[in-house]
Amino acid sequence: MKITYYGHSCFSVVAGGKTILFDPFISGNELAKGINPDDISVDYIFVSHGHFDHSHDVVKIANNNDAMVVGSWELYTHFGAQGVKNVHPLNPGGKWVFDFGIAKGTAAVHSSSFQDGSYAGVAEGFAFKTEDGNFYYSGDTALTLDMSLIPKWAKLDFAALPIGDVLTMGIEDAIEAAKLLGVTQVLGVHYDTFGFIKIDKAAAIKAFADAGLTLHLPEIGESITI
Repeated sequence: MKITYYGHSCFSVVAGGKTILFDPFISGNELAKGINPDDISVDYIFVSHGHFDHSHDVVKIANNNDAMVVGSWELYTHFGAQGVKNVHPLNPGGKWVFDFGIAKGTAAVHSSSFQDGSYAGVAEGFAFKTEDGNFYYSGDTALTLDMSLIPKWAKLDFAALPIGDVLTMGIEDAIEAAKLLGVTQVLGVHYDTFGFIKIDKAAAIKAFADAGLTLHLPEIGESITI
């Protein structure tokens, strides 16, 4: 599967003949100033929770592409009210058959609110089964034993996990998460954007390698294949 990283927790995956974008925070991210959201072409946008650093560019990119926005019931109603015409609800524990494959909402241990402080529903992650492979994006979360349930539903080819610590899992817990998930290939997200989540990339890659895992940290705008 082709993966393109757009900074922070925003990345896209081409699977099942469609391009799926996650948690778009680009125009508000100084590190992603070389990326123009208007140049991004996608079919779906999955939003893990309401925090600004995961939802800032949802409306713009969705309307530019007539892309379907998928998220919790609260995000579904919120983005519909913001003028997004193509929205679909998916709460943790639920699944839906899309034209690219099956997506399932998963539990995440994290807070969720809109920029004005109002309630944005529960945070979640997403697991996917597609003809090109299976993968999991945890969203912002702590390490949780709920992750051990995901490989019972799908044998994963890779997982996208936060590694910045403070607000989410750090490197050590992400390694444990990968073991629970049964994956050896991990896309690291949610790091470096803010001062308190900066990491030593070389040390992170080595820590994963020492555990028999591969940590992918592509440059912003770079595409890789897993």
